[in-house]
Amino acid sequence: MRIQVITLFPEMFKGVFGSSMLLKAEKLGLIRFDLINLRDFGKGLRRQVDDTPYGGGDGMLLMVDPLFRAVQQAKKVDPTAKVILPTPRGETYAQNHANLLAQEATGLILICPRYEGYDERITEWVDYQFSIGKYVVTGGELPAMIIIDSIVRLLPGVLGGEKSTEIESFQTGDTIEFPQYTRPEEYRGLKVPKVLLSGNHQKVEQWRSKQTRHAL
Repeated sequence: MRIQVITLFPEMFKGVFGSSMLLKAEKLGLIRFDLINLRDFGKGLRRQVDDTPYGGGDGMLLMVDPLFRAVQQAKKVDPTAKVILPTPRGETYAQNHANLLAQEATGLILICPRYEGYDERITEWVDYQFSIGKYVVTGGELPAMIIIDSIVRLLPGVLGGEKSTEIESFQTGDTIEFPQYTRPEEYRGLKVPKVLLSGNHQKVEQWRSKQTRHAL
């Protein structure tokens, strides 16, 4: 899978892409990351990418032309890539979206909005609009990182274990995975549930099933 990110702050991604499972996935040849600086598509000597909104209002909006040309360049590299726009106006992002994109998408293009938002016309070239929750962050970079991480970890060979992604929270709707424990058996008066020490796999599975709950 090839993931291209359109952003005004490409340096924000270097630590994320160069660490943990994302780095492992790239080293294994399962993923390729490309950072596209939106400023390269800006207008004039100042490489302007933003302007005031029609109708008035505080702040600036990303202009449609630089965004379109950045997407156009990314599409030339990967014509079948799906374009994702993190935005409060989008559908709430969930595990089923990560599963779908990990299974079906061969490439992704993520647009990172900034300032007060973007010219709405760019959505004509967007396949998915996602919101990561009912709150606002400074730009689209952090939401893009979350979306990317949630997809890449699902690619076969990234996590290692065959069932690593099968038994975890949100894989079956809104269920939250059962609590887990490791050594020592007792810590500051807090004990591991006896059933987990019993060696009885049937009782362990029954306990885990009862402990699995639905998200609020």
